[in-house]
Amino acid sequence: MSDERGWRGVLVVALWQVVASLCYYSAFPATDAFQTDFHLSGVEVGFVITTLTLGYTLMLFPAGALVDAYGDRPAMVAGLAGLALGAFGVSLATSYATLLAAVFVLGAAYATAMPSTNVAVAERAPRGSYNLAVGIKQVGVTLGSALAAFVVAGLAAYALGWQLGFRVAAAAAAVVGVGFLVSYEGSGGTGSLSFPDVGALWGNRPLMALAAGGFFVGAGVFTTTGYAVPYLEADTTATAAVASVVLGVTQLTGSAGRIGVGALADRVRGTAAIASIRVLAAQSGLGAVTMAAIPFLAMPGAAVGFAVLGLGVLGVTGLYHGALVALAGEGESGAATAAGQTTLNCGGLVIPPAFGYLADTAGYAAGWDLLAVCIALGVGFALVAGRLAAAE
Repeated sequence: MSDERGWRGVLVVALWQVVASLCYYSAFPATDAFQTDFHLSGVEVGFVITTLTLGYTLMLFPAGALVDAYGDRPAMVAGLAGLALGAFGVSLATSYATLLAAVFVLGAAYATAMPSTNVAVAERAPRGSYNLAVGIKQVGVTLGSALAAFVVAGLAAYALGWQLGFRVAAAAAAVVGVGFLVSYEGSGGTGSLSFPDVGALWGNRPLMALAAGGFFVGAGVFTTTGYAVPYLEADTTATAAVASVVLGVTQLTGSAGRIGVGALADRVRGTAAIASIRVLAAQSGLGAVTMAAIPFLAMPGAAVGFAVLGLGVLGVTGLYHGALVALAGEGESGAATAAGQTTLNCGGLVIPPAFGYLADTAGYAAGWDLLAVCIALGVGFALVAGRLAAAE
């Protein structure tokens, strides 16, 4: 593809994101199967998500350095190759230890996603439609996640085995990776590989405030997707098949949210960063209120509640990443993305095991209350970031 701005380029990048997310997020709907097959406690299930996120987090800054130096193409091709390897490795896991090793590889390979696709979209978004373009690209995350829910959990529910779902994801990554290797031109970089200058970001107060709030965004996203299926099976009348469908629908409403708020932010007064932050704060507020209500909802109301969580929790990451890039200085997109995604991932490292502990000891309601508080704190940080950006 060419480097010219246009929707065709944005959709090609979104396709890459769909396949990458299919591989990475296959681990989330499989948590119930992992718990059964490997005889795991709620805390041990949380550590599967933590290990996945740890691999992702540790490789973010190296991935950002690769993108800043050589452009998006090398990272996108290498990322799909690693995701195919990781997904196939998960399908071969025979113990808790080998499962953790495989999901670590899966997470490390996924670290290429945000730095490369954020730069790719910034280079290709049509003029005046930046937030919408980022939202469409970010739909690749929730669409890939929804496919993962239908493929992995669906195959497991129909006794075909969750392992087959991971092999399907690995095959998709391999095929699309070859396509990008052969036909994707990509954008250029500096030509000099160096560790991102994180110190240069410290003086950017709005970016630092927004990145700090990313911790709470990650807490909501990773914990909701990781525990939706076990919760619905344990505390509602949903079967495994119904729970997987609810998770898939939640991911799809997250996709709708990313597109809708992206289009809205492009029409809100102010700079791209300020508009994104204002809409993000309102969207997250909806998520916090809904999260607090989840323990009180029985089926089918619980399914509706999770669909709203897709809009208010899973749907915020498009604006979050768009605002990060908009706040970054010239040549700092990779570093800003890595910093923001690192804090988001830290929420995924810390909160899922805490949620699992509360679910085991005090019940799921306590876990959902914890998440509601986390998301409310995220709203607070977003509002601070918006005030700082407006003052500069």
